[in-house]
Amino acid sequence: MVLNTEHIIGIVLTMFLMTAVGLYSSRKVKTAEDFSTAGRKATAPIVTGTILGTLVSGASTIGTAQLAFQFGFCAWWFTLGASIGCVILGLGMTRRLYESAVETAPQYLVKTYGAAIGPISSIFTSIGIFLNVIAQILAFSALLTSFSSIHPMLAALIGFFLVMAYVLFGGVWGTGLTGVVKLILLCATALACGVTAYVMVGGVSGLTAAFPSFPWFSLFGRGFGIDGAAGFSLIVGVLSSQTYIQAIVSGKNARESRRGALMSSFLTPPIGLGCILVGLYMRINFPGTPSSEVLPLFVLTFFPPLLAGVMLATLMITVVGGWAGLTLGISTMLTKDIYQQFFRSRASGKEILLAQRVFLVLISLVGLFFASGNTGSLILGWSFLSMGLRGCTVLFPLLGAMFFPRWVSPKAGIAAALLGPLVDILWKIVYPQGIDPLYPGLAVSLSVLVVVSLFTMKKSVAAQQTP
Repeated sequence: MVLNTEHIIGIVLTMFLMTAVGLYSSRKVKTAEDFSTAGRKATAPIVTGTILGTLVSGASTIGTAQLAFQFGFCAWWFTLGASIGCVILGLGMTRRLYESAVETAPQYLVKTYGAAIGPISSIFTSIGIFLNVIAQILAFSALLTSFSSIHPMLAALIGFFLVMAYVLFGGVWGTGLTGVVKLILLCATALACGVTAYVMVGGVSGLTAAFPSFPWFSLFGRGFGIDGAAGFSLIVGVLSSQTYIQAIVSGKNARESRRGALMSSFLTPPIGLGCILVGLYMRINFPGTPSSEVLPLFVLTFFPPLLAGVMLATLMITVVGGWAGLTLGISTMLTKDIYQQFFRSRASGKEILLAQRVFLVLISLVGLFFASGNTGSLILGWSFLSMGLRGCTVLFPLLGAMFFPRWVSPKAGIAAALLGPLVDILWKIVYPQGIDPLYPGLAVSLSVLVVVSLFTMKKSVAAQQTP
């Protein structure tokens, strides 16, 4: 497909709108705190925009349509798992996170387990989030190459410059304000695509006539081990990720943050459903389409050019927003938990803000390098692996610190945050076709946290009782 003048006008107008919002958000950034937590002044819509600006990304749109094209409704797990995670985050964890007044998940862990856990959790969760950055780069490349003849890496480089405009100056204000506008456009795009595909395919009767019930209409079409782990990885990933915790602590109060998380939960599944219907329609009618391009090609084929341009720009912004929010989360941890903690403890606010922006640039550049060797890979595969690694690092130590601080020991938390992700990574390398590495990683993390806590707590009590 090639773009005509109306396509280009739609794209340019939409991109101009989002760039203007992003630049406007920079006016609100006066300090490093404004950049990383919006000065703790965000309302529920801004919290929602910050969460979904990252959570609803290239993986949950282009990646979901890609997986649905190949396997069917099991592609819904990314947005379903994310929705469940947002409910738990909002109802079960918001108050404690907000009242802690921390900026990063590792900072919360340090309060219970000591300073040693900070760099360990920061490094492993940064690696986990970085895997999802690669997914966004791949999604953006697939999007641009679907309607142009440019090289995939040139497309990725264009995405890099858009990310810099999106978040480099605005931080959380940038991801939040643009996230709200993007969310409105994306919901309209997903609804239009889903309804159009559903009508053209002939509704339920058309779908059931074209596909057998299994695997196409099963949430476990690839098997319970694979798809169950996919959904579970999203739940634990949302509860463990710096990006979403950062959104929660950005609220003007705990009530606004909770509302933002619950609004995110409500809005996420319909977006995934719309993309799934597109994937199924394209499988029936255009089975030879490259799977990563089914969503943008559907838009180009079945919508008026000006509207299609707006929708394509919305998809571009969706991917860029996810990419930007993820790099913002990593840069915040590296700046606050590594750079400031171990190298420049007396750094001024301006220096911290500069360091965070430098990390943003470096992370995206390294992501471009890794993506160049993995073009054509399954986008959601990177995202599921990313969420799992984050969960194996943070989930159980964080829950222990949050709900059982008197029953977990510093040594146990450090060991769990170290061994959980190591087992996850090694399992993936040694048993690439075995059970999902999320399960052994979490099992080791929980076991170590409980057993080491029991042993070290008893030892500490015994030492105190010795005359």
